[in-house]
Amino acid sequence: MDKVLSFHQGHLPLLISMPHAGLRLSDAVRDGLVESARSLPDTDWHIPQLYDFAQELGASVVAAEYSRFVIDLNRPDDDKPLYAGATTGLYPATLFEGEPLFKEGRAPSAEQRKQYLEQIWRPYHDTIRRELARLREQFGYALLWDAHSIRSLIPHLFDGKLPDFNLGTFNGASCDPALAERLQGVCAQAQGYSHVLNGRFKGGHITRHYGDPANHIHAVQLELAQSTYMEETEPFAYRADLAQPTQQVLQRLLQACLEWAEERYAGSSDKTVNS
Repeated sequence: MDKVLSFHQGHLPLLISMPHAGLRLSDAVRDGLVESARSLPDTDWHIPQLYDFAQELGASVVAAEYSRFVIDLNRPDDDKPLYAGATTGLYPATLFEGEPLFKEGRAPSAEQRKQYLEQIWRPYHDTIRRELARLREQFGYALLWDAHSIRSLIPHLFDGKLPDFNLGTFNGASCDPALAERLQGVCAQAQGYSHVLNGRFKGGHITRHYGDPANHIHAVQLELAQSTYMEETEPFAYRADLAQPTQQVLQRLLQACLEWAEERYAGSSDKTVNS
């Protein structure tokens, strides 16, 4: 495969992951998609643009180049389901609305999907693993922010309208509860926005797999309602008027992560933190 991800290394103990922002397709996937899937409606649209302040902040950033329709980077490589209800797998077969993703008999072959796993999925996860290890070695701890977005109304996946900010910590297993509480406080102070912790979206594979608070790696997933920054129907246009105040909340959330970690680990010796 050609370029499968973009990566920027920052100078703060924070890595932002964007696994569903990619738009590229393999030939087999492009040729097999049903007509309604060709606009890539289930993309986490404009996430790199929405977080364009992250590099200036000093965070490391890794973003997918390929669409989740090729392979879903937020699913485990064994494709074990993450949610009890309706969901999509490592190799999505349906759109979020439950309709088939591929024309009959036109899904990629098992051999092609094995290639996607080795040449797209693994490099992304190798990048996360290496960067978290580097941050923990340098700072004694690491913060992982898994950045997502989704349409606010998808009856096949969840009832009613989704809250604006959906924080996921795998029911408290992926980060220190005090960090989750700090983030909830930021959301509560954000006028005009709703939020929930560990609601319909508790964190996917990235949050669950890499979050390890006992070893000083704290992971949080944010599933952001797309109505907070864009048009949710084609052509899925970015709305700067909506995005600007939403970006301000995102910046406060990331700053809260960093401030909490500085307080949590202040005065800790390298020996204590790295134990």
